[in-house]
Amino acid sequence: MLTVHHLNQSRSHRILWLLEELQLPYAVKYYQRDPHTQLAPPELRSVHPLGKSPVVTDTEGAVVAESGAIIDFIVRRHGGGRMQPPPSSPLYDQYVHWLHYAEGSAALPLIMKGTVRRLDSVLGRGRSIAPLARHVEEELANHLGYIEASLHGKTHLLGDQCSAADIQLSFVGEQAAKVVEMDKYPSLAGWLRRLQSRQAYRAALQRGDAPV
Repeated sequence: MLTVHHLNQSRSHRILWLLEELQLPYAVKYYQRDPHTQLAPPELRSVHPLGKSPVVTDTEGAVVAESGAIIDFIVRRHGGGRMQPPPSSPLYDQYVHWLHYAEGSAALPLIMKGTVRRLDSVLGRGRSIAPLARHVEEELANHLGYIEASLHGKTHLLGDQCSAADIQLSFVGEQAAKVVEMDKYPSLAGWLRRLQSRQAYRAALQRGDAPV
């Protein structure tokens, strides 16, 4: 049995979603952010030294942190060949790329955009923050343009079938929809709508919103 250590308003929704897609039995241990600092509660450190979510544990003693590693662990150990291309397929290399690209490259400019916005509200619109803001906007446009081009003419990242890589990259699409005009990225917007319409996606939202 897998247990997802799930923090409210966090990226661990993707792990619940993957488990719903695979129709695997799992338990959820709920944690709430501190209402003042928005940080994870200290008891998460008893699960993993970093004190972050998501973390997945199982009855055999495995403790896996980091979304990409967790998704790989679940698919590889429990997926039975589902939600990824066969390792012998040329598509598998693309799958691995997207699985790591989501957090390794694409998420950073979105996180930085939020940081710049908070700095701007504190410091005001001065020359000191303008170069950083321009760099973040350029990087964001670069990455979203890359994803848009990669999705053009396709239903999902690897073609017609949704894979765990789509689930991993979904965070980038959802965060982008909050800060950019999505009509500039029609393929990305359509992909995101398709993902959010999946039954497993909605089931994960309901499971993740459950009270502690």
